[in-house]
Amino acid sequence: MQIPKEGDYVAIQSYKHDGHLHRTWRETMVLKTSENEIIGCNENTLVTESDGRRWVTREPALVYFHKHYWFNIIAMIRESGVSYYCNLATPFALDKEAIKYIDYDLDVKVFPDGEKRLLDVDEYAAHSKMWNYPPEIDTILHHNVDVLIDWIDKGKGPFSQAYVDLWMQRYKELSHH
Repeated sequence: MQIPKEGDYVAIQSYKHDGHLHRTWRETMVLKTSENEIIGCNENTLVTESDGRRWVTREPALVYFHKHYWFNIIAMIRESGVSYYCNLATPFALDKEAIKYIDYDLDVKVFPDGEKRLLDVDEYAAHSKMWNYPPEIDTILHHNVDVLIDWIDKGKGPFSQAYVDLWMQRYKELSHH
């Protein structure tokens, strides 16, 4: 697969452990690719759920994917401040179709005031039982929740205002906003 270039548009596909497609974002503009990470931005993009429901994102959102971490980060840029939605998920894979990952249900939401919440613990427990998640998955995900919380607490990477400002500026330049 050819690595997408800055300014290219890619789809994002989220799957569940059993292999079924969970959610698709139609287009995300690539802002940066490196050996280990992809940074992108989408705004007013069509999202399709596994049950066929469709909706359009309301605000610009920076997306961060890394090859070595079992999470991806969405920074939603709102009037009230930046909110984060972090999916505990496999490191991304890239093919000619999309950026792809397996979503493992657990999410960390960070509010503009810094409050953090671990979400969907019940969904994770139910799916873990239903799809027989191997014990290693549990270990990996709990470790990555700790890494994620550390990043949040230290304002690392996507959790820094300088990061948000830099990549939103680049998005505006590339999209001629």
